[in-house]
Amino acid sequence: MIYKRLFFLAIVAISCLSSAQALYHRVGFVYDGDTILMERGERIRYLGIDAPEMDHQSGKHEFLAQAAREFNLDLVGKAKIRLEYDLEKKDVHGRVLAYVFLENGKMVNELLLRQGLAHVLFGAGRLKYRDLFLDSQRKAMKERLGIWSRFTHGDEKAYIGNRRFSRFHRPSCVFGRKTSPGDLVSFQSRYDAFWAGYSPCKRCRP
Repeated sequence: MIYKRLFFLAIVAISCLSSAQALYHRVGFVYDGDTILMERGERIRYLGIDAPEMDHQSGKHEFLAQAAREFNLDLVGKAKIRLEYDLEKKDVHGRVLAYVFLENGKMVNELLLRQGLAHVLFGAGRLKYRDLFLDSQRKAMKERLGIWSRFTHGDEKAYIGNRRFSRFHRPSCVFGRKTSPGDLVSFQSRYDAFWAGYSPCKRCRP
């Protein structure tokens, strides 16, 4: 009877180990600091962050875009990763939105923020790791790491923030001026906006 029980427990342990291993998958290609392609074909966009843009056609990359890609590649290029999802499953481009975890338990999204190789991108949803991400960004800002190493406070006297979408704009921006009074917030500098967890408008590029 004891042997049967031990055999059963061994089978359960093997089954649990196999299930845990099945959660991890390999990356096929790293596009940039926040986008990867899984070997199984899924295109993954890291949730809650935005790394410097890479222009693969012209080669005119944003500051530290290549460094962000290389850092991401070093982390996930030869590793197995686990994906964790939130309420929002895909972006407007059809990419799967996910938190990306290494086998050692560390989250790639957060590591990029902590090294100053990305900034937070919260949008309208309430992300489960919002506080962790903002804390990591603020530490990188204080230490002037990565993109924060040559950060400027901006050339506007004030910036318009939208609480609903966690975005900030130049005062002249058409999108910023459409912000409803209840969602409107003002920042004296770009630094203040980033510190509060707001990301810059893609159109007016404050």
